[in-house]
Amino acid sequence: DDEEEDETWGGQFRKAMSVNDGEDVESATNFELVMHYVTIFWKLFAACIPPPSIWNGWATFWSALLCIMIVTAFIMDLAGIFGCIIGLKDGITAITFVALGTSVPDTFASMMSARQDDSADNSIGNITGSNSVNVFLGLGLPWLFAAIYWEVTPPNEKWLDIYHPVTGLKPIQMKLWEQTGAVNKAVFIVQGGSLGFNTLIFSILALGAITLLMVRRVYYGGELGGSKATAKIHSFFMFSLWLIYIIVSSVKIENPDSIGNFV
Repeated sequence: DDEEEDETWGGQFRKAMSVNDGEDVESATNFELVMHYVTIFWKLFAACIPPPSIWNGWATFWSALLCIMIVTAFIMDLAGIFGCIIGLKDGITAITFVALGTSVPDTFASMMSARQDDSADNSIGNITGSNSVNVFLGLGLPWLFAAIYWEVTPPNEKWLDIYHPVTGLKPIQMKLWEQTGAVNKAVFIVQGGSLGFNTLIFSILALGAITLLMVRRVYYGGELGGSKATAKIHSFFMFSLWLIYIIVSSVKIENPDSIGNFV
């Protein structure tokens, strides 16, 4: 009966309003109480998503996607404003605050999966699957729609102000201008900036992470497990890889000519 109640809107809101989802409330720690009141707005926001019992879960699926879009847009705007206030470039804001805001939920989901499952398949698969969606759909679909839009739309003032080869904020090469703006045609343009360099650094560091997982499989029989001391050392190693990526990429963004040009 309790499980059926949880699959209703009323059950979702009752759980959102309760500490620890209404289970073991008396033994809740001070931290759990503080986090409940800090996150109660988002818990109520998530409770607005239709329960899985409606339309065999399809209403939940599409509503959750819509909520993810809303939250992501909120995080991006908030991170952009914060970066502007403290003087960070958009590229640095993207690889730090925006990346953290959109990836922390995946991290906790993988942690819960690692604790509950017998293998590391789901926890690691969740991370790789999430990043695949971000890259292939998160970039692919917007770029596809933008490419179609500019294929059928002539260049407007904003497009010219940005991409004009002489007066534009982000001038394009004259050869491309002769094929587009000069003949009253616009195209969807994504300038790489430091993307090539960042991808190279990420790939090198990712090889280090994969190597560690392979070593753990040989010596410990699996990607997860082992002594607490070893787990802490390897966790610090993984964290160091992320820190190295942030530092090196930020230096490249702030000073494009300080490190070799790979773009």
